[in-house]
Amino acid sequence: MEKITGKNNDIIKGVKKLFTSSKERRAQGLFVLEGARLVFDVLNSFYEVETFLITESANERYFEQSVLMQKKSKASYFISDTLSQKLSETKNAQGVFAVCKMKSDNINLQEGKKYIATDNLQDPGNLGTVIRTAEALGIDGVIVGGGCDVYNPKVLRASMGSVLRIDVFECLSLIDILKQAKKLEIKSFATSPDASAKKINEINFPPSCLCVIGNEANGVSDEVMAMCDEKITIPMPGRAESLNAHVAAAITMWEMQR
Repeated sequence: MEKITGKNNDIIKGVKKLFTSSKERRAQGLFVLEGARLVFDVLNSFYEVETFLITESANERYFEQSVLMQKKSKASYFISDTLSQKLSETKNAQGVFAVCKMKSDNINLQEGKKYIATDNLQDPGNLGTVIRTAEALGIDGVIVGGGCDVYNPKVLRASMGSVLRIDVFECLSLIDILKQAKKLEIKSFATSPDASAKKINEINFPPSCLCVIGNEANGVSDEVMAMCDEKITIPMPGRAESLNAHVAAAITMWEMQR
């Protein structure tokens, strides 16, 4: 493979832009994976790999996986350790990167499936953890309605690769998704701290359902709340007034699968 050593190389500059700019990711329809676990997880996913970058020392360490990635990628390059550290979004770079093509955001809900949706979630750690938990608990899909970019490097790391394995869709607003749910008779629930909402542990979630988790500061928006079939709340007998968004999502998904 050809080796890239110059920091002004167009490929290197392009990868760095994809790491740091959501706008650039959207414009190019591309995102970047970093680290051995995430990069080699893509081997077993439906994502297409445009470019694979690896240091020579990492190539020796992960030789078999590297060979498979070279076969899967449209282009592969060795990079220097210095460039690896320059590109890295982490303190200790592993020297393994992959530029991947985003999938289509066409969202077609299906009857008999359970979905978790986020309404303008802002923290990438929260979103990544929601996606990871959804995969762990057997939720069929995650719908991200505005807020944080799914392909943000922090989301990808927090998801521990779940973004590559579970159906995750993005949309600017959940309104059209909720309209689609109504047509398919998929019951929708909005989480709320409102004491008048039905307690989540008293709900018998149907086989087809969708639950919405709100923004960290403001909860589910009024517009989205009005579109949902029912409001639900997580009982909190303690003195805390609220739960972290990803904790609320985890409890909700656990109850959905009971």
